[in-house]
Amino acid sequence: MLELGGVIILGILAQWVAWRIKVPAILPLLLIGLAVGPLSTLWTADGAKLLEPVWNGTKGIFPKEHLFHFVELAIGLILFEGGLSLQRDELKGVGPSIINLISLGSLVTFIGGALMAHFITGLHWDMSFLFSGLIIVTGPTVIGPILRNLPLKRNISAILKWEGILIDPIGALTAVLVYEFIHLTHSPAFGGGGAFTADAFKHFLLIALVGTALGFFLAHLLRIFLQKHWVPHYLLTVFTLAFVLTAFVGSHLLVPDSGLLTVVVLGMVVGNVDMPHKNEIIYFGESISILLIAILFILLSANMNIADLELLLDWKVGALFLAVIFILRPIGVFLSTRKSALTTNEKLFISWVGPRGIVAAGIASLFGSKLAAEGIHGAEYITPFVFMIVLGTVILNATGAGLIAKWLGVLLEKSNGILVVGAHRASRLIGKYLKENGKHVILIDSNTGNIEKAHEEGIDAYTVDIYKDDLRNNADLNDVGIMMAMTGSAEVNDYSIDNLKKDFGENGSYRLTSVNELQNPDTVGGQNLFSKHDDFINLLEVARDYPSINEIEVSSFEMLDELLREINNQDKTIPLFVKNGETDDFNIILSDYTGMKVGEGDKLVYMGKTIKIQESPVNA
Repeated sequence: MLELGGVIILGILAQWVAWRIKVPAILPLLLIGLAVGPLSTLWTADGAKLLEPVWNGTKGIFPKEHLFHFVELAIGLILFEGGLSLQRDELKGVGPSIINLISLGSLVTFIGGALMAHFITGLHWDMSFLFSGLIIVTGPTVIGPILRNLPLKRNISAILKWEGILIDPIGALTAVLVYEFIHLTHSPAFGGGGAFTADAFKHFLLIALVGTALGFFLAHLLRIFLQKHWVPHYLLTVFTLAFVLTAFVGSHLLVPDSGLLTVVVLGMVVGNVDMPHKNEIIYFGESISILLIAILFILLSANMNIADLELLLDWKVGALFLAVIFILRPIGVFLSTRKSALTTNEKLFISWVGPRGIVAAGIASLFGSKLAAEGIHGAEYITPFVFMIVLGTVILNATGAGLIAKWLGVLLEKSNGILVVGAHRASRLIGKYLKENGKHVILIDSNTGNIEKAHEEGIDAYTVDIYKDDLRNNADLNDVGIMMAMTGSAEVNDYSIDNLKKDFGENGSYRLTSVNELQNPDTVGGQNLFSKHDDFINLLEVARDYPSINEIEVSSFEMLDELLREINNQDKTIPLFVKNGETDDFNIILSDYTGMKVGEGDKLVYMGKTIKIQESPVNA
């Protein structure tokens, strides 16, 4: 009881520490596991581990092979959650560089990693390809904290983010299929000896066929269960958990070793079909994954022995690590981005950031241990080799990413992104205009309908409850430096300004004039958006009656002042920005606009009824 409870407590504590010191959680989890596992044998009186995952006759948590049954089920749930994150619509939105990284880059890692493992360390070809399949992934759970803590240029941040999300299932599928082929070619039922046999190949194809077909079928069966309301809401998440476990175990019983592929496909399909309560399933999956990752990393690293770590003391192992980091990763990145607009420094930074995560470590421990138990030569190297890559890349990236980014000049010089609180029609009009003019704009709203409409219009938007959700953990907001609170609630607007301006308003945080301020003009401050006379209701009415944004040239402050006075004296027109004619930067017009700099070629941007002066309309 003490050991099992200790694993859970230490796992969650490690996650909390990682959050506090802003490092990937995998780092403290691995270190804790090693400290209470193999390393503890160096100072305990009887030479035993403080934590023994497998029962050894006197202590331990899991009897015999049951640890790996638990690991299989846990990895199945983690891979299901990873499959949920692979959204078809998101794949359409990513650039050629990301597509190349998850296709050509994966192929380079798979082939190059196997060649390096074989020729540098002498690992047999089958184990070399299993090793290379396992190190394809660059887990989002590791990259996420790095992106959140570094204000990177948006193109770099986007590439690293989506590579990590999209490549996780690909790497998992590759490793699963390679393992299955190795397992089958060494099985006595298919000839054994590790040689290629027709029967083994047929069974391999059967696993691929059944895993894929069953995953698709069960995903649509789950969809029917939820659409027909055959599951009460209070059982929704735990029913989904049981459903995924049933899929895993049932697939394995139908065709041995096909369960992992089935749940990956199941997650991918569920993540891409329209079904009720999908967001709740995704959130629950994330929570389960966090708990399982914490438990698995400690258990698997604690399950290693000093003998496993001693395998890493060979200089050839260090040479393999350096080759993977400084040769293999850069080759994959530079080949994948050869036709992109990325600069050499940007490519170098992407090459540097390639940490491995839970999928690599968990599957390596599972497959390595199972193959070693079957007596397959070289299998004992898989777990320590992959753990070396995982721990080494996490340490390098967690400690050096900031210095490397600064040295290569890939950090943002100024946070010019714009966060708009409220995704109603007027916000979407303004957001679309700014995006079309090269600005990074993100809308947030608690109304899912508004967010869906924003997505349909091609605007980045998130469903957020500002009273509950922690936006600081969203890497997409790294470059945000301007905040505009534009909801119909003065309380929400004020709360947004008070609580978010520190993180997202370094270059300004503003809100709409409230109804109370309109009734008491003397209370209107100088930092309100657009004017002293335009509140939320007026904004929505203008967006409804005149849903267009226009530009008109202004060459001096006097001309701007005259135009704004004219606008304030007529209905259905709201001033928004002054667009700089030289830099295309936007200065928000505020209730007190005195001192605003205006020069030749600048333009006044406004929404609503056109002003009867020569102008250049812009469709928004």
